[in-house]
Amino acid sequence: MALVIGITGGIGSGKSTVCQVFKLLGIPVFEADAVAKKLIHSNSVIKTGLIDLFGEDIFAPNEQLNRKKLANIIFNDAIQLKKVNELVHPVVREEFKNWLKLQESAYVIHEAAILFESGFYKMMDFTIFVSAPENQRIEWVMQRDGASENKVKERMEKQWTDKQKRKLASVEIKNNSRDLIIPQIIKIDNQLKEYGKIW
Repeated sequence: MALVIGITGGIGSGKSTVCQVFKLLGIPVFEADAVAKKLIHSNSVIKTGLIDLFGEDIFAPNEQLNRKKLANIIFNDAIQLKKVNELVHPVVREEFKNWLKLQESAYVIHEAAILFESGFYKMMDFTIFVSAPENQRIEWVMQRDGASENKVKERMEKQWTDKQKRKLASVEIKNNSRDLIIPQIIKIDNQLKEYGKIW
């Protein structure tokens, strides 16, 4: 069975870029957030659960999730966010286990925005935390999402701090103007392939 490496980082830290580099090195990447988005539309348990929680109109007439409505609810109500996570996470976990059985590489990457917060990190052999300076992250998310600085900061405040994530991470990849990310990734890749360890 392949080693499982969890990758996480705050919003705008560059974890998706780091995962792209691993993909270029031939490493399979499971993108938990993208899988969750897909399952919301295709999995009957999640769909029924969301309708039970928020009513029929959480889905538009074309069967598409009303993302804006759901985001407004869960970003402003921690209890509802917890309920949605409790509905989605077990299904994503199952999906990951099935995906993992099909992989043949020395290790795989599991990317998730709330890897530590969800407790899913406990299923990983090692974890990588991608960090970036706050001002760089804010600027990047503003450009990517067309969001205001205040909105980005609000989203950041709802996530764990870098300090909290650092405590649980096996290793940190620094994404800043001083440290190049590719040499850091290649070093981790070599260690995992050669020694089955991340340090």
